[in-house]
Amino acid sequence: MAHKGYNEGCLAAHALDLIGDRWALLVIRELMLGPKRFGLIKAGLPGIASNILTQRLADLEANGLVERRPLTPPAPALAYALTEAGHETRPVIEALCRWGVRQPGHDPRKFISPTGLMLSMGVMVRPVETEAEAAFTMGAESFETRLGPQGFTARPSPGAAAPLRFEGSGNALAAAVYGSVPLGAHLAAGRLRLTGDPQAAQRFLDAFSLGPTPAA
Repeated sequence: MAHKGYNEGCLAAHALDLIGDRWALLVIRELMLGPKRFGLIKAGLPGIASNILTQRLADLEANGLVERRPLTPPAPALAYALTEAGHETRPVIEALCRWGVRQPGHDPRKFISPTGLMLSMGVMVRPVETEAEAAFTMGAESFETRLGPQGFTARPSPGAAAPLRFEGSGNALAAAVYGSVPLGAHLAAGRLRLTGDPQAAQRFLDAFSLGPTPAA
């Protein structure tokens, strides 16, 4: 069913006409760090039906927020990617994270996608004086990350070579990043795998917290 819109001249209403449908902003979230094929987008949104995802992608493409582009050879396939206007929604998503963490009822045990975790870490970070690099591998997705005085950045990088490499599900890594249980306990229980110095890895994770929201 086509979105009828709000039929208002309000700029906020106009923005919601473009991204306000259910799942639309989360589809954009999944593409924020780089292009993805349909199946990988779907894996990051397990609650969405395939036909709804197809419709949302079509709507976002029609609204100029998403485009289809060929993957780097040798893969003869198309991926979905954000346009410049699509990328400009990132402050909106980050603002929602900062607002949401202050509201009661958040359950961090619920599913979190790899991209969702990376974006949340970019918001819930306490900048540190010394720069550090780490790779995060969560199933089919891997990211190269950097932590330092300017905060936290992440980008997709399947072959990233970093002194620290964390491997596990998005939820297992979220528990290590934001939970009160030390990294060593997660490693001993087999919930995560680590390549690199455990003490340096714990210091890396200590920069993130779901406590008081860091300054924007």
